[in-house]
Amino acid sequence: MSEKDNGYLVGSNLEKVLREGHFAVTGELGPPQSADPAIIREKAAFLKGYVDAVNITDNQTAIVRMSSIGAGLLALKEGLEPVIQMTCRDRNRLAIQSDLLGASALGLKNLLCLTGDHQIFGNHPTSKNVYDMDSLQLVHMVTEMRDKGIFQCGDEIKGQTASFLVGAAAAPFADPTAFRPLRLAKKIRAGANFIQTQLVYDVKEFAIYMEKVRELGVHKEAYILAGVGPLKSPGMAKYMKKNVPGILVPDEVIDRMTQAGKEWIGKKAADLAPEEKKARSKAWKTEGIQVCIDLIKDIKKIEGVAGVHIMAIEWEEAVKPIVEGAGLYPRPEVK
Repeated sequence: MSEKDNGYLVGSNLEKVLREGHFAVTGELGPPQSADPAIIREKAAFLKGYVDAVNITDNQTAIVRMSSIGAGLLALKEGLEPVIQMTCRDRNRLAIQSDLLGASALGLKNLLCLTGDHQIFGNHPTSKNVYDMDSLQLVHMVTEMRDKGIFQCGDEIKGQTASFLVGAAAAPFADPTAFRPLRLAKKIRAGANFIQTQLVYDVKEFAIYMEKVRELGVHKEAYILAGVGPLKSPGMAKYMKKNVPGILVPDEVIDRMTQAGKEWIGKKAADLAPEEKKARSKAWKTEGIQVCIDLIKDIKKIEGVAGVHIMAIEWEEAVKPIVEGAGLYPRPEVK
């Protein structure tokens, strides 16, 4: 939080961990493509005690899922503090403000403001997008609601307002890269209290990015959490390197993943027995977790980084060994 702030804004567990100077750990929980609350409970059990808060995604990759607010309330009941995501893709400012009032009334205290993946990539590609505002404008609107008690139109909120620890996302390696520190600064100056970055696999390049962030001084105005995530296979690493914009995957990371399954190099999956496929997958996943642990240890040394955001979507059970292996367990208890 900003050095000029005194006291807590909302008193969430995440805010307290950050304000007290602990290296924060957040995770991610993807709601199901159904109304089954048991799935949320099952995933929450893997994460509870190992993260300070968990992002609840909002129709991630533009695919219909249980709402972030509904899933967030279920996670909260399981003792896991949610960070609800809110995208600009599906709602105009009227609907966003209404949803935020409801979320705050339900006791949800952390919010991540996102523009949102374009619907053409999801399972309703012909649906109409909204994009009434972008994430930068959303950050400003939410902080105005919290700090000034006004709606985006300027009308006064009559009574209790929505109050959130406000987060935003950053993509350090997206083109144009020279603009990325400035874009981050804009979000922080708009009111973002914490930042979660896109996945980081190239620590050297991330250190260069953070050097530029420190030159702007915004690392003292908001908490920056570096995004990390375990790889499941060399193929996943190669795909991300080639096809996912804004993510840098060094060749040495791909080589580590490949060598983890060296017994099977050159062999086609169709030629492997079921037990061999299982053993290869296990070897890859074990190395993917270790790569993530090593990345966290290196990232932790970079000045201005206040924590990590572990993205292990549909692999929540990987969070426990990552947090333990990185020396970040047990998580701090704050009051």
